[in-house]
Amino acid sequence: MRLGHSTRRRIWLERISLVALDGAAFAAGLRMAHDLYLGLAPLSPASMGALPPFEALAPLLPVQVLTLWPVFFFSRLYHQPRFVSRVDLAARLLRAISLGIILVFAAASLLLPDLAYPRILPYLDWIACFVAVLGLRLFHRQAWTSLRLLGFGRTRILIVGAGAVGQDLVGRIHRQPTLGYDVVGLVDDTPGRSRARGVPVLGGSDQLGALVERLDVDEVMVALPEATRAELLGLINQCQVEGVSIRIFPDVFQMIAGEVQISALDGLPLMSVRDVSLRGWRLTLKRSVDLLLSATALVVLSPLMLLTAVLIKLESRGSAFFVQERMGLDARPFPMIKFRSMRLDAEAHTGAVWAQRDDPRRTRFGQFLRRSNLDELPQLINVLLGHMSIVGPRPERPEFVAEFQRLIPRYMERHREKAGITGWAQANGLRGNTSIEERTKYDLYYVENWSLLLDFKIMLKTLLAGFRDPNAY
Repeated sequence: MRLGHSTRRRIWLERISLVALDGAAFAAGLRMAHDLYLGLAPLSPASMGALPPFEALAPLLPVQVLTLWPVFFFSRLYHQPRFVSRVDLAARLLRAISLGIILVFAAASLLLPDLAYPRILPYLDWIACFVAVLGLRLFHRQAWTSLRLLGFGRTRILIVGAGAVGQDLVGRIHRQPTLGYDVVGLVDDTPGRSRARGVPVLGGSDQLGALVERLDVDEVMVALPEATRAELLGLINQCQVEGVSIRIFPDVFQMIAGEVQISALDGLPLMSVRDVSLRGWRLTLKRSVDLLLSATALVVLSPLMLLTAVLIKLESRGSAFFVQERMGLDARPFPMIKFRSMRLDAEAHTGAVWAQRDDPRRTRFGQFLRRSNLDELPQLINVLLGHMSIVGPRPERPEFVAEFQRLIPRYMERHREKAGITGWAQANGLRGNTSIEERTKYDLYYVENWSLLLDFKIMLKTLLAGFRDPNAY
C-alpha cells in the first residue's frame, strides 16, 4: 500500500508501542493480582502461606504474556480504527482478557504442573489485567492524540462527493480534530461547484487517481450514496492503482435495512429484510432488566424527584408533571410522563412543534431540567408500567409519526420495539431538533442489532454525557 513516509512511520510506531504497553500490562497484571491477594487475605501465617512469593510465580509471567499477545492479535485489538469509543474498547478488552486468562492458566497447568497458587488467583489476575491494560491503552490513546494534534502522523483525506453527505463528513472531521484527519480537498462532478464547507473542490471523478498521487493522499472517502455499481468500481480502480485506503459511505438502503436474509423458492434466490422484533428469552431478559433498574432507580432517586417537583411548583402554577401522548410499541399511544419544563400554555397558539434552542416557552428552572435531562426521570414510571423500556427508540407524538412515516422509508419499523428513555441515536448526540432521517438510521441499527451489552453501553454513554449534550434543550 502506498502511504506517505510519516504515515508509515506513525502506523509502525503506534502499533509497536501498543504491543509493548500491552506486554507490560500483562506482566503488571500478574504482579497486581499477587499484591491484591496479599492485601485481601487475612493477616495470619497460615493463610499467607497459601500464596508463594512473587518470585516463585515468575515462570507464569512469560506464559501470560506469550498467551495474551496472540489472543489480542486474533481479537483484532491491534487493528482497530482510531475512533473506537472508550466503552467499546473496554468491552472488547474484557472479552479478550476473559478468554486469555482461561488459556493462560490452562497452559500453566500443562507447562508448569508443579506451580502452586490459590484458586482465587486467576480471578484476581483477570481483574488486574483488565485494569492495567485498559489504563495503559487509554494513556496510549491520549499520548497519540496529543502527537496528532501537534502534526505528527496525520492522515490526509480526499473526499469524493461534495453533496450533503460529503459536506456532513467534512463537518464531522472538523469537529473531531483529535482523529488526526486532514481533508485536503473534495472531488465532485457538479458544474460550478468550487468549495464546500470551506474545502476546495479540486477536480472531477475522472481526475481522482491523479489527485491521489499529486496530493500524497492516504485515504479516500467516497460520499456518493446514490452512485451506481459501475461508478463505484471505477472510483475504486483508480484508488487501487495508487494503493490508498478506501472507505465508502453506504447507500440509504444499506443504512436503513441493515442485515438481510437470503432464502430460496424452488431454486430462485429471494432477499428479505430481517425480522427485527425481540422475542422469547431475549424479550424476557430485556423486560427483567427494565423492571430491576427502574424499580431501583425510583427508590434511590425519589428524594431528588420530590425536590424537583417542589421547585417546579414554587416557580409556576400548575402540575409538576407533564403528561403527553406518544407512540410506542406497535404504534400504540401511551401517556408519557415528564417533569414540566414549559409554561402551561406553551402550545396554545402554535400547536405541536419541535422544541428549539433557547425556546422562550421554557421556565427558568425548566431550562436546567432540560439541559440536565432531569425532566425525563418520571419516565421510569412508564418503564415500570411496561409502556417503555430504559433503552429503545425515543417515542414521538402522533402528529409527527404520521408525517415521518410518509417521508422516511421503513420509519414504522422502529415501532416494532418499545420506546426508550434513551436510545442509540440520543447516545450519539442525535436529539432535539436534529435530522430525523439520521435518527431513524440509528434507531433501526439498534433494533436490528440488539444485545444486552449494547443496552448497557447506551446507558453508560448517556450517563457520561450528563450536562455536555449541546442538543439537550
